[in-house]
Amino acid sequence: MRAALYPGSFDPITYGHLDIVRRARKVFDKLTIAVVENPRKGALFSAEERKRLVERALEEVGIEDVPVITYSGLLIECAKALGVVAIVRGLRATSDFDYEFQMALTNRDLDSDIETVFFMTAGTYCFLSSSMVKEVKRYGGDVSKFVPRCVERALEEKFRETA
Repeated sequence: MRAALYPGSFDPITYGHLDIVRRARKVFDKLTIAVVENPRKGALFSAEERKRLVERALEEVGIEDVPVITYSGLLIECAKALGVVAIVRGLRATSDFDYEFQMALTNRDLDSDIETVFFMTAGTYCFLSSSMVKEVKRYGGDVSKFVPRCVERALEEKFRETA
């Protein structure tokens, strides 16, 4: 079985992320989404909240059989523990490439048996980021084109709490 890991902060998950999930699911027999626990990133949602949001978003858009986990520490260690052959990453623009290239080379140095596979985002989502979604929603904008309804509701609730 060809298994892959799709890691990210998913703070929150967007339609761009879900596009990568759909496409990676066609290439690999099994895909696991890993929500990173990184306290230095200052996420809006906790790792558990993000995990639940990813699960609900997958359900809302009809993507089945994709487990969601949280992890902290080295990504390559998580990948080894899961026995995956690849780490899936999405690329939106050239600005993503430099960071992702460095990360892929580092992961290859740590374990040359695990490949990094890049999926180019669909043109519709090439500008979309979780940060942009949060910023638009924070100021009352409509994000329904960018995220599933469950994510939009969670953002509304979170910003109501922090207001």
